[in-house]
This record gives sequence, structure tokens and C-alpha cells, in this order.
Amino acid sequence: MRPERMVKLAVKNLSQYKLRAGLTMLGIIFGVCSVVAMLSVGEGANLEIQEKIQRMGSQNILIRSVKVPSDEDGGRGGRPLIAAYGLTYEDEADLSRFVPNLVAKTPIKRLRYDVRFKERRLQTDVVATTPWYLRVQNYRMVRGRFFSSADMEFGTPVCVIGTRLARMLFAGFDPIGQTMTIDSEAYTVVGIVGDIAQSELTVSNELWLEGENQAVYIPLRTYVQKRGDLFIQLSEGSGTFEKIELHELILTIDEQENVVQAVDATRRVLRENHKKEDYSIIVPLELIRQARETRRLFNIVLGSIAAISLIVGGIGIMNIMLATVSERTREIGIRRALGARRRDIVLQFLMETLILSISGGVIGLVFGAIIPMVITASTNVKTVLTFPAFAVAFTVSVTVSVVFGIYPARRAALMDPIDALRHE
Repeated sequence: MRPERMVKLAVKNLSQYKLRAGLTMLGIIFGVCSVVAMLSVGEGANLEIQEKIQRMGSQNILIRSVKVPSDEDGGRGGRPLIAAYGLTYEDEADLSRFVPNLVAKTPIKRLRYDVRFKERRLQTDVVATTPWYLRVQNYRMVRGRFFSSADMEFGTPVCVIGTRLARMLFAGFDPIGQTMTIDSEAYTVVGIVGDIAQSELTVSNELWLEGENQAVYIPLRTYVQKRGDLFIQLSEGSGTFEKIELHELILTIDEQENVVQAVDATRRVLRENHKKEDYSIIVPLELIRQARETRRLFNIVLGSIAAISLIVGGIGIMNIMLATVSERTREIGIRRALGARRRDIVLQFLMETLILSISGGVIGLVFGAIIPMVITASTNVKTVLTFPAFAVAFTVSVTVSVVFGIYPARRAALMDPIDALRHE
């Protein structure tokens, strides 16, 4: 029998039982749809995590100050009057000398203050750092400039603001060149900074900047000259004095291959300089590798769970085809009596199985592509549709269906023609 004739005959046979064929395809549709949707959600979540880690820089080492319980006596309640902890300028100098393959170091003070422009006021993060910070964080200038080495050297009172802060604090005004106050200290805005993906839009002659960056960036030396390293932290009506020279320190290494050696040297220097482990070391390169391994395992788990649906759909096809064989026993006997070979009978029933699985697989792929889009639009959860997810889902669905369809087809082909003709 010619293939086109076989396809027409299979479609004709299936069209006689439309409801049964539709219900059979539902198992394949749900299976393929769940595979594509679950892998898309998993891929989006993993990609978002990796992007955040990648933003830290695979050639960077992040060191952060950590407050630890003090066992020193002093002040009321047995606590010291001034809590001094964390990274110091001495750490910065020692790391510059002893960490091999060091390209740059980026010291950071990270605080929270009220910022004001005219009558508008809000509280936000203030980051005192160096010009290298822009490159380390993979930020880009949306407008204006970042503060320069000259601003650092002379302690110039300039600042760069994030895109969201520009929109919220300066609505209706061009922020560049304006003077804003940071906890009563005046600073001139010289630039607006955003992430790589952020862009600038002009609507109705007003500046609207897309993005979620709400921080203020100022030269480190400017902040130290104005405020020093001692600050007061208020809590429930009482205040505690804390002295932190550096909240964070980012070390940039020349090559990824040298990061591990640099981390070992960093740990040695900090252990010698600190009696307590009042710091934490974060290595983005290690986090990226862990995230990739987690992503691989996560996809395997999601794919395995979704594959169960495909197996259930295959079992449904086998059940329906067995029932079909039983109902069409007399037809099989007539075909065998007219000269049809066993191979022809097997191919006929396998063709019907293929049509069911391919039709269900295509519909499942369509719904599998739509569902992640709906999830992204309604919940802002990032999803990523990938070709391997479509290919794996469709291939597995067809393979499972054919495997489960072989037994009913062989059972039909092995019938004795005389017994089949006697069947009522």
C-alpha cells in the first residue's frame, strides 16, 4: 500500500471516532505542553540567577563586612561604646600588595540616607565608591558621566543617580546639573546610570527612564571628608555608634584561571589582619559553576516529572488502539483474506498511532509556547522558550506513542484470518 493511501485510510478510520481520538490526544497534548512550559519556566529562573551572578563579574572577588557579636566589655550593658568591625583601609592596602594578578580594587561604603530635591524626599541607598565601580557592576551611563578620578582626588561634591531615582525624584525636571541634598549635604548630579538593558525614552517632552536602579553614587573620598568612618545607627529610640571603614571591597583579577589562586591569597591576608571573621568572601565564578550544575539537575527533574505525563498519554493511546483492534477484528480478517500481509496491518495501525501522536504533539507545542508567555505577562516571571525543549518534547511524545502502539498493531497482525472472519 502506498504511504499516501495509508495516511488517507488512517485519517478516515480515526474520523469515525472523533471523540475517542480527541480524548486520546489530550494525554499527548498535556504531556508535551507541560514539558515545554516547565522547561521554559526552569530555564528562565536559572537564566535570571546566572545573570545576577554574572553581573558581579566572573573575574571578581567580593569581600563584605559582617557584624559579629563582641566579647569586649565597655559602656552600659557590657557592650563597647563604639562597635568597630569589618574591612579596613589596611586590608585594602595589604590585598593590593599580596593578591597576585590583581587588576583593580573597588572599595565601597554602602549607607542609607534621605535624599531631597525641592519638595520631594525619599530614602535610598547611597554608595560611596571609586570610578572603577561602573565597570565592575556592568552598568552603563544613560546620560551624563560617572564621577572621575579628579572628582575622587579633590573630594568634589558630585553624584550619579540611578534611573528609577531620576524618575521618582526629578519627575518633570532634567536631573543633570541639578543640586540635590543627601542627608542635608549638597551634591550636583552629573550623570544617570542604568543597567545594560535599560534605555532612555522621551515622552511628551519629559524624560522617562526605564529601570529599577534607585541608588545614589558619590566619590568615596568626598564622603569620608564630609562624614568620616563613624556613623550612628538608630534603633527603637536608641542609637549605637559603629565604625566601618569599608562595607565592601571588590577585587578584579586579570583572568578567570587566576581567580582561585587570588581567593587563597585573599583569605590568608584577611585571616592575618582580623582576630574575628567579621567579613565574608563571595566568589561569583564559583557561584556561576554551581548555578550551571543546579540548572542541569533542575532541568532533569522538571523533564522527568513532565515525561510522566507523556508516558500516561502513551498508555492512553495503547488502550484506545487495543479497543480499536477488538472492534475492527472482522475488518482485519477481511483484509487478510483479500491478500493483506501482516506488515500491512502493522503499518496501518502504527500510522493511526502516528497521526494521533503528531497531531497531539503539534497542539501541545502551541499551548506550550503560549503558557510561558501568559506567565511572563501576568506575573513578570521570566520564561525562556528554547528549541531543545520543543525538540525533546515532540520527539519523546512521538517515540512514546509509537512504542505503546506497537503492541496493539502486532496483536492485530497476528490474528488468524479465519477466526477474525468468524468474529461478530
